[in-house]
Amino acid sequence: MDRKRLVRLSKFLSLHLRHQPAGLGLTLEPGGWVPVADLIAGAARVGFPMTPEDLDEVVRSNDKQRFALDTTGTKVRANQGHSADVDLQLEPAEPPAVLYHGTADRFLDAIRGDGLLKMARHHVHLSADTATAAKVGTRHGRLVVLEVNAAAMRAAGYTFYRAANGVWLADAVPPEYLRVTPPPDA
Repeated sequence: MDRKRLVRLSKFLSLHLRHQPAGLGLTLEPGGWVPVADLIAGAARVGFPMTPEDLDEVVRSNDKQRFALDTTGTKVRANQGHSADVDLQLEPAEPPAVLYHGTADRFLDAIRGDGLLKMARHHVHLSADTATAAKVGTRHGRLVVLEVNAAAMRAAGYTFYRAANGVWLADAVPPEYLRVTPPPDA
């Protein structure tokens, strides 16, 4: 599959597996799973044909591991990033002492006042390293990388989760646990 088709398919899957499953007549099962056959049929109904092989290639090749197939290959899901109502069945996990969040500098004043909020999504997304945080943050404008004192948050009773693709998740990060840190190669 050419790169352009791969990107279009990834964006299509993100839209429908994270945000608008009803647009394809899908219902997210616990964990965010949907039957592959239902996804392919729904995509065909809206004029976006795909094959099981196309889907497998997107799942395998996505650099952020946004998607997963179950062990039988009959169900697919987005690993995190949902705004659609779904029980992701995440288990609490012990985070590393420090996590990171990449964002644009235009959001910094609001973050300093309110912290990191999940907004329309289920969780705030955090990274285990500055390089990943920077990659995410550069999509939104001039980069700022925030260091999250995850150890202090855990000690204060906050809960963290780890998605199947390694993204760390929290309900919110209050401003007192944040500090600006230099991005990688700064």
